[in-house]
Amino acid sequence: MSARGLLVAFVAVIASATIAVPAPKPHPAMITGGVTSQPIGHYEFCQKYRDECNIRNRNTAAPHVTEFGWSLVEKINVDVNKTITPMTDQELFGRDEVWAYPTDAGDCEDFVLLKRRKLMERGFSASDLLITVVRKPDGEGHAVLTLRTSEGDFVLDNLVDEVKLWSETPYTFLKRQATFNTGRWVTIENGTDVMVGALQ
Repeated sequence: MSARGLLVAFVAVIASATIAVPAPKPHPAMITGGVTSQPIGHYEFCQKYRDECNIRNRNTAAPHVTEFGWSLVEKINVDVNKTITPMTDQELFGRDEVWAYPTDAGDCEDFVLLKRRKLMERGFSASDLLITVVRKPDGEGHAVLTLRTSEGDFVLDNLVDEVKLWSETPYTFLKRQATFNTGRWVTIENGTDVMVGALQ
């Protein structure tokens, strides 16, 4: 074989090897770690709503969500986003970190609480509706609702109406409520496992 032929063959091998390597796929579910600190706003919320922060669960398997269930999830996410006006705790209460059920206005945690309550009223388990603390690309803290399913962890967000797989959002995931106890919080070990496209 000529030198030119060897070069072409070598380039072809390199190209095929490059194509054969699959891109890493984001994990469909968050990997949680140990128990961590409870946000002060949630602690104060739990002093007022003790029953909501004392729900235990031994079954850690994520549930299958039916087509009807998904329609409820999407509807509740959009309805709350449209009916609640975004306002800061400073504007509403004159201080930070007040977690409360909103009536007509609230911040991100309040959106989460209302969506969570509405979904629980429709039969979803508290252990599968987890308040989650994230960091936005600009570094600002934010809260979303994580829905655990057999297809992965999905996010309900007051900043977007579409319910997305957590790894398709632009956020860094820091911690969330524990599935085994609604009053406990756990770390998220693969919190930066997001898709590259989500950051663009």
